[in-house]
Amino acid sequence: MNEKISLVERKVDIKLIIMSAWIALMCLYLYCDWFANFRPGHISSMMNGEMGPFYVSQASLFLAGLLMAIPSLMIPVSVLAIAKINRIVNLAASAIYFLVNIANLVGETWAYYYLFGLLELGLVVFIFVMSLRWPRQEAASS
Repeated sequence: MNEKISLVERKVDIKLIIMSAWIALMCLYLYCDWFANFRPGHISSMMNGEMGPFYVSQASLFLAGLLMAIPSLMIPVSVLAIAKINRIVNLAASAIYFLVNIANLVGETWAYYYLFGLLELGLVVFIFVMSLRWPRQEAASS
């Protein structure tokens, strides 16, 4: 009874691949922000109403919330939107967040932040490339 058992390889839908990348991106954002709380002086600057180089206000918190709401919403959008819309929205969002992640790294000095930033950049590039290469169906010939 020396039977060879082979595993079944299933093709993963592009929507699930992209959705998974958005989930991973959000996890990296959350962990990076959490680790920032351990930087000396970070909590006291938050208590003094500072958020990085910005002062805390309704507008700054609204914009920060919007900045994180978009990738959060890309998770269900990536699965639920039709392919044509899905591709366009993922191309646009990943391009925008490429720029956001570059801006986040400008002036940074902490190694952990570079680690997270580079991983985040890698994920948005991955999302962009996967969206760009979205599988196509050939038209049926009559």
